[in-house]
Amino acid sequence: MKIPSSLFFVTILFSVTGRAQENNLISEGAELQLVSDGFEFTEGPASDAEGNVYFTDQPNNRIHKWSVDKNEVSVFMEEAGRANGLYFDAEGNLYAAADKHSEIWKINNKKEVTVLLEGFRGKRLNGPNDLWVAPDGGIFFTDPFYKRDYWTHSEQPIKEQRVYYLTPNRKGFFIAADGLVKPNGIIGTPDGQTLFVADIEDNKTWKYSIGKDGKLEEKTLFTEMGSDGMTLDEQGNLYLTGDGVTVFNKEGEKILHIPIDKYWTANVTFGGKDKKTLFITAMDSLFSLRLNVCGV
Repeated sequence: MKIPSSLFFVTILFSVTGRAQENNLISEGAELQLVSDGFEFTEGPASDAEGNVYFTDQPNNRIHKWSVDKNEVSVFMEEAGRANGLYFDAEGNLYAAADKHSEIWKINNKKEVTVLLEGFRGKRLNGPNDLWVAPDGGIFFTDPFYKRDYWTHSEQPIKEQRVYYLTPNRKGFFIAADGLVKPNGIIGTPDGQTLFVADIEDNKTWKYSIGKDGKLEEKTLFTEMGSDGMTLDEQGNLYLTGDGVTVFNKEGEKILHIPIDKYWTANVTFGGKDKKTLFITAMDSLFSLRLNVCGV
């Protein structure tokens, strides 16, 4: 597939609902922008320290990069393991939930791939979907089962669809949370103390305290809404996806809805030089919206 031709910003008019003015989240006069389109299905946006945004086109097995300096999209990696969710660590390594072989990948700045995980207790993982790298380097990831047409198997390898944790030294790997129907989106707070997990099939988002050695404790219901991907801003607002982007404050109150003129909105992250631009992956497109808050 050729690189999308729309490597420029096109203004798309939209309206927002919720207490947008009260919370002053959206920059004055800002409108949703189409960054690029022509993909098959965009997912997993993640920004590096410079504000460049990386995202996946899973059906086409590519990772793309939006350049903060050039304001254009290019192919970062071919044969990307059918990567879905992405996340950067503090050293600039890119981690990928690569579900071609149900693995967790680490990609360094030379594009060299290290496979960190490929199974649990002798069984293939169901299909790592999204992940978050904690401040100490530990990795939490969701492992739902979505049957892929590029797999040779059709049965779910592990009966339970869970959240797992890989320790910072990469020697410990264990179940972080179970009792979920289909965990999908995941994000943690910058202090490393709280983790949010969306159970998309149960239409709930849960909040956990992160205890010693990555143990998840104090599971509480954050909101009765599931999500595909998610992100946080500096005020502690949580951004959920699916029907556009829905924003909840720290108390779990809905404060904003950003409609996207696509059937499904998959994921979201902050990028740009000051991390005040919200990047949104939806179906065949990448969108952006200028906000007054930074991502974390």
